[in-house]
Amino acid sequence: MSIGEAVAVFAAGIGAGTINTIVGSGTLITFPVLLAFGLPPVTANVSNTLGLVPGSLSGAVGYRRELAGQRRRLLRFAAFALVGGLVGAILLLALPSEAFDTIVPVLIAVALVLVIAQPRLAARIRARRERNGTTAHPDGGPVLLLGLMLASVYGGYFGAAQGVIYVALMGVLLNEDLQRLNALKNVLVAVVNGVAAVFFLFVAEFDWTAVALIALGSTLGGQLGAKVGRRMPPTALRAVIVVVGLLAIVQLLLK
Repeated sequence: MSIGEAVAVFAAGIGAGTINTIVGSGTLITFPVLLAFGLPPVTANVSNTLGLVPGSLSGAVGYRRELAGQRRRLLRFAAFALVGGLVGAILLLALPSEAFDTIVPVLIAVALVLVIAQPRLAARIRARRERNGTTAHPDGGPVLLLGLMLASVYGGYFGAAQGVIYVALMGVLLNEDLQRLNALKNVLVAVVNGVAAVFFLFVAEFDWTAVALIALGSTLGGQLGAKVGRRMPPTALRAVIVVVGLLAIVQLLLK
C-alpha cells in the first residue's frame, strides 16, 4: 500500500467512525476504498469489520452518559446481538454475496420508513395501551429481541446501515429518547463487530495494514461522532439517519 493509499484508508476510517457513531453506515465509506485499492471483496469486508471494532467501542464510550439506567436492557440486547453477529459472520464465508444483495436495500428502506414514522407510531402505540390499560414492556418484548438478532445477523454479514435498522426497531418498540437509543445502537454495533472480528481472526484472510489504518481512524472518528451526534436535536438526528440510509440504498443498488 502506497503512502497516498494509506492516507486515504486512514481518512476513510475517520469518516466511517464518525458516521457510525452518529447513525451508522460507515462501512459504505471504508469498504469501497478498500475495493478500489485492490483488496478482494471478502478480504475487504473482513478487514473493514476488524478495523471498525475500535471505532465502535470509541463511539460507545462517547455515548456512555446516555447509557445510564439501561444496563439490564443493554445486557439482554447484547446477548441477542452477539448470537446474531456470529451467525452473520459465518454466513459471510459460507454464502455468496448475491444472497443478500436483493433484500438489503429493501430492509434499509423499511427501516427508513420506520424512522420517519416513529414519532407517530410510538404515539399511537402509547394511546392504544392507555385505552387498554396496559403498559409497555421495558425491553420491547420478544418482537424487538428477534428483530435485533436478525439485524445483527445482517451486521455480522456486511453491516452497512445496520445502525439505521437498530434505531428504527428500538424507536418503534421502546419509549425512549432518540439519543439514548443511539447510545444503545453504538454498543450493539460494537458487540456485533467484535464477535465477527474474533471469528474472522481465526478463519478468514485480512490485510493487517488496512485493519490498523481503519482502526486508528475510526477510533478518532468515534470520539468526533459522539461530540457531534450528542448535540443534535431529535429531528436533526432523524434527518441525518434518513439521508445516510438513502445514500446507502443508492450505493448498494449501483454497486
